[in-house]
Amino acid sequence: MDVQDRLAAKKLLIERELKRLLSRDASPLARVMRYAVLPGGKRFRPLLLLSSGTCFGVPTRPLLPFACAIELIHSYSLVHDDLPAMDDDDFRRGQPSCHKAFGEGLAILAGDALLTLAFEVMSEAGGPAAALARRHEAIRMISRSAGVRELIGGQVLDITLESKRISRAQIDELSRKKTGALITAAVEAGAILGRARPAERRAILDYGKSVGLAFQVRDDILDSNGEKKKDLRERPDYVAFAGGDKALLRLIRLVRRAVGSLAPFSSRADDLRWLAHSLLEPEREAARA
Repeated sequence: MDVQDRLAAKKLLIERELKRLLSRDASPLARVMRYAVLPGGKRFRPLLLLSSGTCFGVPTRPLLPFACAIELIHSYSLVHDDLPAMDDDDFRRGQPSCHKAFGEGLAILAGDALLTLAFEVMSEAGGPAAALARRHEAIRMISRSAGVRELIGGQVLDITLESKRISRAQIDELSRKKTGALITAAVEAGAILGRARPAERRAILDYGKSVGLAFQVRDDILDSNGEKKKDLRERPDYVAFAGGDKALLRLIRLVRRAVGSLAPFSSRADDLRWLAHSLLEPEREAARA
């Protein structure tokens, strides 16, 4: 099985498990939660977690609750990010955003419920008693990544920083927290659950940090090309700060750095390499233009 086939199989497992988790409740709120999660997306973060864990020899099934939890946290953050008080986006993944489809009250509650469900799913994850400490460590790390110092802190920066006065360091801090936090948490959780040695964990963390920054730079490039049609003057943005050519060069360098971090793992990390290279879509589009 080649890399793309393996990742397609992993994504199918993720989709099935998310559907199962979100079908346990028939309430009106559960309908909003399914609407927020099940239309899909690339499932980039849960794929990172599964690929990191399998790189360290963990079977896919024990990793699946943590992979789905990461996606539930990501989905909650998107629901809240789209609200009028935040980014005020009317569409998400080709359909009306949650607050446009169901109203702000249900959208807020659905986001809250998705976040809560994520920790319920992780706390119920099975496995041998000997691995309990590792599961607890993974949950603590993901909690920090979703909290005020990382993901939520990044959202605070996003709504308080003035784009006209922003510095390169502030853009990087915003990207590392709002976008990169869950990406880094995904690969670190796989390393924790896989009993990675300290040097291996440092290498996988370097990979996650580079991929997290690359993901945001890629989004900024796509925004500037009109794919998401956001008003870049209203939010901190790397393309607006440095220009499209420099943004593209930085994206390429970040992906190369990420892939270079995986050198100690040889072919075990091929799935992670592929996921990093998949962020170079803007480069391929520029080459065809």
